Amino acid sequence: MDIHYCRATSDVELHGILALQQNNTPSFLSDEEMLKEGFITIIHSFELLKRMNVDCPHIIAKVDDKVKGYALCMTRKFSTDIPLLAPMFKMADILLAGKKYLAMGQICVAKEFRAQGVFKGMYTYYRQELEKDYDGLVTEVATSNQRSLNAHLSVGFEILQTHVSEDISWELVYWDWK
Repeated sequence: MDIHYCRATSDVELHGILALQQNNTPSFLSDEEMLKEGFITIIHSFELLKRMNVDCPHIIAKVDDKVKGYALCMTRKFSTDIPLLAPMFKMADILLAGKKYLAMGQICVAKEFRAQGVFKGMYTYYRQELEKDYDGLVTEVATSNQRSLNAHLSVGFEILQTHVSEDISWELVYWDWK
């Protein structure tokens, strides 16, 4: 198995991201799977995903030319496109004042490729590709998603703040690249 990390460049790759999203939402997973494997909270429309990708191409992990993982790139200009994320950007603007940050819009690895270094590989590639243009990377993780939170902390993210938005408790985390 040869995993190839790159930036998304085609509609086919964007549809691959959307397929992974669909398979990893709480409505598709059991409570046990969510606890063990983690989950994603937001489903993007193809149009929004594509606009984000035009602005800053997403990071993907491919095997045999199929998307098996993704880490979305979200610049500040999309701060109001997903209402659930608006509080994250507002807090990041205050806590990271003076820093040029990028938001990691979401990360997901196909179930059959988990615990094989793909998560870390995507974040390593993410940093290599973008650290020249940004001071760091911010995202938030639902506190109930302990697998994801622990994985983010292991890569180098640090918790900035815990907050509640739309009845979900979130950890705002930042990875300082400077």
